[in-house]
Amino acid sequence: HHYGKIAAFWGIAFLLPCTAVFGYKTALHEFLHIIVLDYIPFIILLFSLFVIAGGVRLTGSLAGTPASNTGLLALGTILASVMGTTGAAMLLIRPLLHSNAHRKHQVHMVVFFIFLVANIGGSLTPLGDPPLFLGFLKGVSFFWPTVNLFLKTVLLAFCLLVIFFALDTVLFNKERSSPTAEQPTVSKEKIGLEGKINLLLLLGVVLTVLMSGVVKLGAVFEVQGISVEGQNLLRDVLLLCLAGLSLKLTPWA
Repeated sequence: HHYGKIAAFWGIAFLLPCTAVFGYKTALHEFLHIIVLDYIPFIILLFSLFVIAGGVRLTGSLAGTPASNTGLLALGTILASVMGTTGAAMLLIRPLLHSNAHRKHQVHMVVFFIFLVANIGGSLTPLGDPPLFLGFLKGVSFFWPTVNLFLKTVLLAFCLLVIFFALDTVLFNKERSSPTAEQPTVSKEKIGLEGKINLLLLLGVVLTVLMSGVVKLGAVFEVQGISVEGQNLLRDVLLLCLAGLSLKLTPWA
C-alpha cells in the first residue's frame, strides 16, 4: 500500500542532496535525463508487452502431472525472452494453476514458476527483463545477452527444471497414494490459443526494438539540453500503435 511513497522517498533522497551540492540546474537535468531517456521508454515497452501478451490466452487444461507441469515451465522459460517475463507469466500462470487445482501441494509450482518464467527465462533479450532493456537503451547490443548468457541460462534452467520435476514427482506420488486424494479432472476443451493476432504484434515489438538499435536518425529535439533521438522516438510511437492495435483487434470476452 505504501510502495509509491517509498519510491518517492528514494527519489527525493537523491534529488535534494544533488540540488544542494550541484545546484538546481544539474539536479533538473539529471531528473529529466532519467525520465525522458530511460523511464518513459521503459514504461512504454512494458505497457506494450503487457497489453499485447495479455491478449493471448491458452485455452483447455492439462492433467497437472509432473511431466506436463515441467513442460509448461520449460515453455514459459523459452517464451519469456520473446514476449517478456510479464507476458509469459500472464499467459501461463492461469493454465498452471487451473490444471493443478486438484493438487494438495501447489506452492512449489508458483515458486519455480517465478524462478524460471518470471526471472531466468527473460535473460536472453532486452525484451525479457527490465535491466537488459535499460542496458539496450544505453547502447548495449540487442543480442549481447543472447551471446553471453545463453549457456548460463540453459544450464541454470535445466538444473531447476530437473529439481522441479523430481520434487513434483515425489509430491504427486504422495498425493496419489493418499486415501482422500482427489482424481484430476481434465477439461474436454482442446488445448488451443486465442488472440493469435497478438503473436504477429509481438513480432512487431521485437522488430521495432531491433530497428531502434540499428537505424540512426539523429536528434529530433531537445528537452533541457537532453537530445531525443529520432529512432527512439519512432520506436516508442510504434510500440504504442502496436498496443493500440492489440486493444482494437483482441476480443474483450
